[in-house]
Amino acid sequence: MKIGGTQVRNRIFVPAHTTNYGENNLPSDRHLAYHRARAAGGAGLNIFEGIRVHRSSLGRQQGLNGFDPACIAPFARIANAVRDEGGRLFGQIIHLGRHIDGNFARTPAWSASDIPWAATAPPPHPMTEEEIALVVQAHADVAANLIQAGLDGIELTMSHGHLLQQFMSPASNLREDHYGGSLENRLRFPLDTLRAVRAQLGPDRTLGIRISADEYLPGGLSLDDMTGIVRQLAETVQVDFVNVSHSAYHGSYTVSTQMADMAFNIDQFQPLTHAISAALDGMARKPVVMTVCRYQKVSQAEEMLAQGGTDMIGMARAHIADPAIVSKAQTGRETETTPCIGCNQGCAGMLALNLAITCLTNPTAGREADWPTAKLCRTTVPKRVLVIGGGPGGMEAAATAAELGHEVTLVERTNALGGALLWATRMPLRHEFSTLLAAQKARLERAGVTIHLGTQAGANSSHGYDTVIQATGAVPRAQELASGGQTLTLEAALADHDMLGQHVTMVDSLGTWSVVSVAEWLADLGKHVTLIAPSGSPGWTISMYSSFALKQRLKDKKVKVIPGQALQDFSGGMVQLTDLSLGEPGARFGADSVIAPLPARPLTLNGTSGSNLPVPVTAIGDCQSARTALEAIFEGHEAARNL
Repeated sequence: MKIGGTQVRNRIFVPAHTTNYGENNLPSDRHLAYHRARAAGGAGLNIFEGIRVHRSSLGRQQGLNGFDPACIAPFARIANAVRDEGGRLFGQIIHLGRHIDGNFARTPAWSASDIPWAATAPPPHPMTEEEIALVVQAHADVAANLIQAGLDGIELTMSHGHLLQQFMSPASNLREDHYGGSLENRLRFPLDTLRAVRAQLGPDRTLGIRISADEYLPGGLSLDDMTGIVRQLAETVQVDFVNVSHSAYHGSYTVSTQMADMAFNIDQFQPLTHAISAALDGMARKPVVMTVCRYQKVSQAEEMLAQGGTDMIGMARAHIADPAIVSKAQTGRETETTPCIGCNQGCAGMLALNLAITCLTNPTAGREADWPTAKLCRTTVPKRVLVIGGGPGGMEAAATAAELGHEVTLVERTNALGGALLWATRMPLRHEFSTLLAAQKARLERAGVTIHLGTQAGANSSHGYDTVIQATGAVPRAQELASGGQTLTLEAALADHDMLGQHVTMVDSLGTWSVVSVAEWLADLGKHVTLIAPSGSPGWTISMYSSFALKQRLKDKKVKVIPGQALQDFSGGMVQLTDLSLGEPGARFGADSVIAPLPARPLTLNGTSGSNLPVPVTAIGDCQSARTALEAIFEGHEAARNL
């Protein structure tokens, strides 16, 4: 496959995605190991995450700059590492515009107009013509630095509501000069930038653009707008590829479509790419058309390619979950792939906290240098390992330990593996957790782990083993009421939804996906659901990349949300709340049942603490503190590595 002047070995690429692995605004050794692993795993092309073109776009310390000459050497090391593995590396150049918060650089955000991107964001500074000219040249200068570093091509960001799209979009550009108003004026800055970068690179270097085919934003750029814009850009300047995405970083529903989670249908964004590709048909030199979003399997990518109109498929989260996803498919081992399940907890969830990304299903993501593939570091001193508990953390610990060369037995007190995640798989919009559990079970079998179900571990269970990994989980709890009124756990509700009645009240004291997912599920069953959010917002730990879509679904399903109040009592079919801000009685209403889960209580080893066992014990997951599968799986993997 040829993209401009760059030959790539296949049609699968790793799209640019923020990792937050930067150090002092420069690429790090962590970046190098991360990109090397994906290239070694067979990806045809890696596109390096957004490289800031100007100081006004840095935003945070992990943000990467391409304008400081000090960046050239680390980028060169990464480019060489990718090339050594048979891959190719492009660099995405970007100005974030109004999306920087200014807390790091202590400067105002720059944009077309003074419209903030979210209700909580400060108004940006409308750029002067001098500043526009400065940023145009900055794009060209950074492109030159990256080519000097040995990168194979440049991707210019015109997508996701960043600066160039802010000028293009009537939703964010209210200027009255020759950079605003008409489409011709709104395209002036983006087009000048594209021209400048092409002039810097010359005709033989690969240059493409990343676009949002639809902003999904009232008053913003629609698909009809973008088909014409892309054609105009490609006819005016030599564009070697068009990478088709969608959405805008905006404090509304649109941002939840950008990294669509498991609640979205995998093929619902594909028509956008078909439309953009059709708009480019007939050109003497049609750009290579790339597409992204929710491609979890190579087989899905092949299906999209077979439809025509698309030349390359981007798989970002799938490569976070398994760097070797391509090579496994090429060698008939696609069933061994560690799946991306679209949970967005380790990737997007960490981004929202300005933390380095990881992956719920792959705890080695971002730690490739410290935790290389198990086959490369098998132990020379195998141990007999007992893992107690068959939830996701216990299964990760057992499989990893066995892959490292230890002799592993896993015991589970129930008759099924999966732990608390088994409950999540019952809900249609969280069903992809079943994919994870199936992959973990298959991995245990391949690794040769001995499994005993329906087996209760106790004080004598460690006999014959060198070490124990305790993954016993936690016991569900519900809020206790002074009146003696009954509230239910989530597990009780999932076990028998008929006994809940028609009018169900739920209290979200957890803030995770657990309560809101059950609320959605019950609403889908036709229940009238009232959701109490003491913190002020249900599911408050869920990142904006999912929360806006979640809240829209709750609204569409007529789930009534009561913020800032807590459950005081439930008796005689009446719910009494307390207004937390006023410290006085709040709403009172009728209900057939109340579901009010509290953080689960850690489960000990049949009444015995691990410290009483005669061999070393490592506790992981909820038996230490009730949290999520992200922490349980990470701790399980870490415990196995530390044996």
